[in-house]
Amino acid sequence: MVYCDEKLFLPIGGKVEDGFDPMRIFRVTFINQGKIYLLYAEAVRQAEVYGFIEIEGLIFGETSSVVIDPGEEKLKNEFSGVTRTLVPMHAVIRVDEVQKRGQSKIMELGKETNITPFPSSLYTPGKNSDN
Repeated sequence: MVYCDEKLFLPIGGKVEDGFDPMRIFRVTFINQGKIYLLYAEAVRQAEVYGFIEIEGLIFGETSSVVIDPGEEKLKNEFSGVTRTLVPMHAVIRVDEVQKRGQSKIMELGKETNITPFPSSLYTPGKNSDN
C-alpha cells in the first residue's frame, strides 16, 4: 500500500522496483440493488468523487474456456466496455488482496445471509421531531 495525496493508491501495472507487484488482484464485495456482487479487479482506490470507491481493471474468466458460467457471463455483459466503476463507500462490504482470481458472481441478499446493508440514506431532511 502506498499513500499518495492522502489517497490509498493501488496502481495498475506498477513496477516491481517501485515496491509494487504488477500482478496484484483484488476481490471486491459490495451490495448493488439488493444483491451481493463479488468482482475481481487490478486496482481499487478512493475515488475523486467524495464517498465512492473506484474499481478499475475488472478481471473476468477466459473467453476461450469451454465451460461458461452464466453468472459470470451476466457480469461480463453488465460491465462490458467499462474501464472503471465507482461504488458508494457504504455499499462496500470487503476488499481483499488475493493470490489468484476466483469466480466473479452475483448472489441474492436473502434472509439466510449474515450480511445487513447500511441504510440507503444516512440523512433524511425534514424528518426530525421538531417539525
